Amino acid sequence: MHEWTEETERLAADVLAYTEERLHLRPVPLDGPRSPDELAEEAGRTITAEGIGGKEALRIFAEVLAPACISIDHPRYFSFIPCAPTPASTLFDLVVGASSIYGGSWMEGAGAVYAENQALSWLASLAGFPESAGGVFVQGGTLANVSALVAARHRQLAREAATGRERDFSRRYAVAASTEAHSSVHSAAAAMDVDLIGIEPDENGRLTGPGLRTALDRSAAEHPERICFAVVATAGTTNLGVVDDLAGVAEVAASRDLWLHVDGAYGAAALAAPSRRAMFAGIERADSFVVDPHKWLFAPFDCAALLYRDPAVAFAAHSQHASYLEPLRTGEEWSPSDYALHLTRRARGLPFWFSLAAYGTDAYSAAIERTLEVADYAARRVRELGHLELIGDPKLSVVAFRRRGWSEARYYEWSAALLSSGTAFVVPTTHEGAPAIRLAVVNPRSSEEDIDIVLGSLSD
Repeated sequence: MHEWTEETERLAADVLAYTEERLHLRPVPLDGPRSPDELAEEAGRTITAEGIGGKEALRIFAEVLAPACISIDHPRYFSFIPCAPTPASTLFDLVVGASSIYGGSWMEGAGAVYAENQALSWLASLAGFPESAGGVFVQGGTLANVSALVAARHRQLAREAATGRERDFSRRYAVAASTEAHSSVHSAAAAMDVDLIGIEPDENGRLTGPGLRTALDRSAAEHPERICFAVVATAGTTNLGVVDDLAGVAEVAASRDLWLHVDGAYGAAALAAPSRRAMFAGIERADSFVVDPHKWLFAPFDCAALLYRDPAVAFAAHSQHASYLEPLRTGEEWSPSDYALHLTRRARGLPFWFSLAAYGTDAYSAAIERTLEVADYAARRVRELGHLELIGDPKLSVVAFRRRGWSEARYYEWSAALLSSGTAFVVPTTHEGAPAIRLAVVNPRSSEEDIDIVLGSLSD
């Protein structure tokens, strides 16, 4: 099974041919899901005692399974936050898989970790973090948010322990965040068994400094047993792309000695766009932030960057110790497994690093600016069409609007028809309790023509 045979040689050629053909498709087919019964009928049982052979397994994938998956890099995939990897990053993902690199420790993956850290340094510099900042690439924004908050709580516990007082287990720990924060913040609080202080945003959907101060004062008065140790601000909400008042929130967090974590999984990529950089003023004061290159920085799944202002705090919270791990600690080397909730780790930041190295950061800025141009065009067209209603001016590259006169059921019928026809993938959302449509433009191949096609389908 592990030997390289003539059959393996032929399989390698087939796999590379499939990969090359897929990379050359412009555009890729949108495709769409199939029912379990349909897949069972067409694919059948693929796991058998004797094996079906690589050639047959590849055929089933190419002809049955792959077409049952929506192509997230399609230029009219506007739902959720798409993924539009560069050709270089996709190609290097093959290299990473073929290289059998363990990315958890410096001893085993020094070259990979060195490259990843260069990409992380660029991201840290965009946010105005000091050169001493550092972090790690993890699976996604959810794991990054949880890991950052675990580090924040560890800092709080260490400070309390330093006072010499015994811990009071009757007191509850808490995290403060906008009610518009990503669902992973709620999940993190539940997993950590801490309270979540939900704060209503202002009329523009932003968590502000004054709003945070008021909420913290109210929480302290109503729940004196609580110890709030962290605040989560959002740099680009998923639904509308809103960036919180980062400067105001940072001021309040600093005055109360709270850890400030900025969830920029989607939006912080716009730090690389000169036209939007001012929106993120204050992020340089955060203790940690996350940005997902697999969202708007053109890397393949799965790749989220978690950065810490003071990595030593994260190391204290996350480093694991066991007899079999001690040989890995040979000095001051950087081991990524010490900075998040993981141990075994793929060198998932390498495709992003390779793409940055190949194209240069100026190309990234230009690509992000291009998506912003297309999003601005979409907003202008929505304003011009009388049967559509724009939900606020887009802050980043998410454009939300309503189709006047449509019921919720009609939105879903329209969405299903778009997908089944292979035209586009746009799922409805809700805003203030009413159905709406949102277009998330993060693919530089998405064009004004693609916007017109989707908006044109709303005329009926």
